[in-house]
Amino acid sequence: MAFTCMQIVLMVGMLITGSINTLSKKAQNDCIVKGYPDKSANNTSTPHEFDHPWFQTLIMFIGETLCFFGFCITRKRERDKHKNELPLNEEEIPQQFKNRLFQWVVAVPTVCDLIGTSLAGIGLVYVDASVWQMLRGSIIIFTGILSKIFLKRKLKWMHWSGMLVTMLGLVLVGCSSVFKAKHSSHSSKTLIGILLILGSQLVSATQMVIEELFLKKRSLHPLHVVGMEGSYGVFFMSAIVLPAMYYIPGSDINGSYENSLDALYQIANQPRLLVFCLLYLASIAFYNYFGLAVTKSLTAVHRTLIDACRTIMVWAVDLLIFYAFDKNFGEPFDKQYGLLQVDGFFFLMIGTALYNGLIHVECIPCLRRPAEELEDVTVKVPENRGNIQYTSDYDDDTNPTERTRLIRDQVN
Repeated sequence: MAFTCMQIVLMVGMLITGSINTLSKKAQNDCIVKGYPDKSANNTSTPHEFDHPWFQTLIMFIGETLCFFGFCITRKRERDKHKNELPLNEEEIPQQFKNRLFQWVVAVPTVCDLIGTSLAGIGLVYVDASVWQMLRGSIIIFTGILSKIFLKRKLKWMHWSGMLVTMLGLVLVGCSSVFKAKHSSHSSKTLIGILLILGSQLVSATQMVIEELFLKKRSLHPLHVVGMEGSYGVFFMSAIVLPAMYYIPGSDINGSYENSLDALYQIANQPRLLVFCLLYLASIAFYNYFGLAVTKSLTAVHRTLIDACRTIMVWAVDLLIFYAFDKNFGEPFDKQYGLLQVDGFFFLMIGTALYNGLIHVECIPCLRRPAEELEDVTVKVPENRGNIQYTSDYDDDTNPTERTRLIRDQVN
């Protein structure tokens, strides 16, 4: 199909902002900066790594909160357009314009988002950015199984085969990372990082199922959901989680599990770290917008493909930064086990394509293209299908509404 200039801009924007999201977060972890005065070092500031995954979660929620303001602007424009086209009484205003800005039910998936993002952030400390991005493909497996159990969704053979191939790719990527770490005696930490990332994707899949279970019938705009999750997340992190992490005993500065004051001192002491944090914050907001816009203007399948390209871009940029600019950032290509990671990546790509019905294996009966797709049927496309504000009203278990699909496919 031919893409319009606007659709190309949206796809490129999603790819770039999504890549910046991962790269900037990993770059923060690679920074070594002086921070909060350490009591064990006579109250002097010593350079150390920016190891603050829970504080990074706060930054992510701030970025998501920006989507809330974008939603307010969008809803006002749509309401004004409704009034201009057809003056209505207050009772006749569509339900989506009557929804309260704050919905308490969104607090439940927010907690899942908080835990999942933080676990993934901790895992990113122990693995390369490319491995982290690839392992996030495991969400297909968890989402498929949980939707089968709780949403009673029917999974076809192509879904099960896609999950199986994805699992094989995850094993290869994980093995390449662990084998590589054995040479630097960090294999145990790498394994912990992999398990944390997989655990985070299980929590994220749970979040998606909860969102679809509780929010499907509320006619909430996806930007509304993301913005509310960000608002609740900022409150939870600032009032509960980060203060608790400060007083829980741990290995961070002054014996805290995570010292957020140290994070603020480090950011203030190095402009480059501040730039990485601002890039991460901005990329969260714009990635959510571009992702939702791509799914509305095209399909959720296009968004899946762009996410796959995002993995390639993250890996390529990491290699370029390491070999061409600064060896303190990026990652080298492991000559001994790098090909194992490449193979794992291709299996992940094939598994994702099978799960989303992008490829069919005609020689295997259960994986052939469905008969209805082979029929020559002319489908009338709505005139406003290319508009990012267009939403389909068709709703059943086999072809969910665009809004439901958006909620299911949202990613941080």
